[in-house]
Amino acid sequence: MDNRQAIGSWLSGPRAALEEDGADFGYRGEQLGLPESGPGSLARPGRRLGALLLDWALCFLIAYSLITDGYDQSSTSNWTLLVFFVLGVLTVTTLGFTPGKRLFGLRVVALDTGTVHPGRGLLRTVLLCLAVPALIWDRDGRGLHDRVARTVEVRI
Repeated sequence: MDNRQAIGSWLSGPRAALEEDGADFGYRGEQLGLPESGPGSLARPGRRLGALLLDWALCFLIAYSLITDGYDQSSTSNWTLLVFFVLGVLTVTTLGFTPGKRLFGLRVVALDTGTVHPGRGLLRTVLLCLAVPALIWDRDGRGLHDRVARTVEVRI
């Protein structure tokens, strides 16, 4: 192996190196019983991030205009997080999606029942607000908050 191959395998990561050696990982979501593409397939990170940013912007506007009256800008981020938490718990447990998820064509479903139980929705949103669990992903691209709550974001 020359230097270019060694550097290339290091840059592409361990998964690519194992796939070159013949390991078959399948597609993302296969272990969860989800289709590879189309409705019901695992949501891609770009869509999830776009929905999250849209939800955060909506919550910021609500917090800035209603709660802080536009004067106290230092506490806007704390109120935004609170509005984001309330929005997440209420909409995910009742509808299965937030406004941002709906606009990006995503839905949160429980792996076993399909509908998100209020306790799971609460746990998922608490972990999402902590941010770190959402940044730790598994092989299928699910965040730790989804793994703990036994939920998954799928395309609709």
